[in-house]
Amino acid sequence: MAQIETESFSCSMCLELLKEPVTVPCGHSYCRTCISSFWDGEKKKIVYSCPQCRETFTQRPVLMKNTMLAELVEQLKKSRLQEAAGGPSFAATEDVACDVCAGRKVKAFKSCLNCVASYCEEHLQPHHQSAAFKRHRLVDPFKKLQEIVCSRHDEVMKMFCRTDQQCICIICSMEEHKGHNMVSVIAESTERRRELQESRADINKNIQDRKKDLQLLEEQLKSIQLSADHTVQHSQQIITELIRLLHRRSSELEKEVRSKQQTEVSAVRVLQEKLEQEISELKERDAELQQISSTEDHIQFVLSYSSLSALSVSTHSSIIHTSHHSCFQEVTAAVSQLTEHLHSILMEDWTKVCWTVERVNVLQPPEPTSRAGFLQYSQKITLDPNTAHKLLRISKKTVK
Repeated sequence: MAQIETESFSCSMCLELLKEPVTVPCGHSYCRTCISSFWDGEKKKIVYSCPQCRETFTQRPVLMKNTMLAELVEQLKKSRLQEAAGGPSFAATEDVACDVCAGRKVKAFKSCLNCVASYCEEHLQPHHQSAAFKRHRLVDPFKKLQEIVCSRHDEVMKMFCRTDQQCICIICSMEEHKGHNMVSVIAESTERRRELQESRADINKNIQDRKKDLQLLEEQLKSIQLSADHTVQHSQQIITELIRLLHRRSSELEKEVRSKQQTEVSAVRVLQEKLEQEISELKERDAELQQISSTEDHIQFVLSYSSLSALSVSTHSSIIHTSHHSCFQEVTAAVSQLTEHLHSILMEDWTKVCWTVERVNVLQPPEPTSRAGFLQYSQKITLDPNTAHKLLRISKKTVK
């Protein structure tokens, strides 16, 4: 309950409990210093805007203290102090310890970005009581506090250099990064959070696309099995009439069809596994981005987001499917034709039947773009010199 109350009375800019809360005309509330600093940066603009809803104001609104909010925040602070009065909570190995406590360290309650130190509730009181600490920025405690401090100038890195893609301090912005494209860390965090949401949207779209393909592949798998079963059954009925002559061929045909069925089923299953793997990887990526998106501190978020490798999502292509119950239809037709020429051309047409089975491809391959690709469709051609055109000449040389 205390966590819900804290979020309800926190400033959306500094993410801390409201300090001297003021309410702008659109209804959103901020710390006086936070909204004043934000509007000071918009002096060159014609209008002023709300950082949350982006509602604009032609004149800079006069900020009046929200007395009711201020009283509620004070009550919340007192309530939290009373809850802490039950006894100190000592820091465990995984916790952030208070930097001021002597002896056994108490679990830190907040980290100060200005002091670059973490404090328990007892040692944090000067930040609430003394005007000297009024402008200090308090955030939830985290261990890697030194990472937000410039190693050259010992200043908190509040700026982000887009030219060099790194967090910098105010002194850096006036020295080696002078003239570069620089923004505040808050502005960079806001932009990258927007990019993060777009990335998650792309991931979710890819997940949905692959789920649809999985459903189509399930239907295609049934189609392969039904078509293969139907072909085998129908072929056996025809061949049974000539069982003495076709018994061996019947077994061979069944073997060919079943073999091709297995090949196509295996191909579909391989693609299924690939799509399921891609969905799993996309979900893991989404979970990682979700974890980063929950980071409240803008600097920590930018550092975490920058350390991520670029999102690589494979280009999704639709799968070409054949109609149901038609995978082996040409095989059945070839068998029917075979019965008409059984006694005279059995051996000659048998090769054609097997070749027709081989042509069955549920997952249509891409069109060939190379000579080797086209050669797989090549066929031997026999020309009848008696019916050939009189100007046609056949070379004896074999072209390779």
